[in-house]
Amino acid sequence: MVLHYLPERPGQQVGGLTPPPAARAGFVVGKAVGNSVVRHRVTRQLRAVVRAELHRLPATADLVVRARPEAAAAGSALLHRDLAAGLDRLLAAGMRSS
Repeated sequence: MVLHYLPERPGQQVGGLTPPPAARAGFVVGKAVGNSVVRHRVTRQLRAVVRAELHRLPATADLVVRARPEAAAAGSALLHRDLAAGLDRLLAAGMRSS
């Protein structure tokens, strides 16, 4: 999987009110991963895995998870391990650049 991370998104106001900040995640699971059934299964697995790790991100962060074809054969435990390792690298790099 490939992670794209934006630690702070630009402020957006909706109807004059600023929505409460919360980290957000999006998913890209292309046709290279598999047919529709496989892609939806991978998306569901990724959603559950990211939900468990989203607390590690700042409230203003956006995270995009792009599944690679190998994700079709990976189980949730492997996806969770890969996501945790990727977040470790991203967050450590962010600490060094601050």
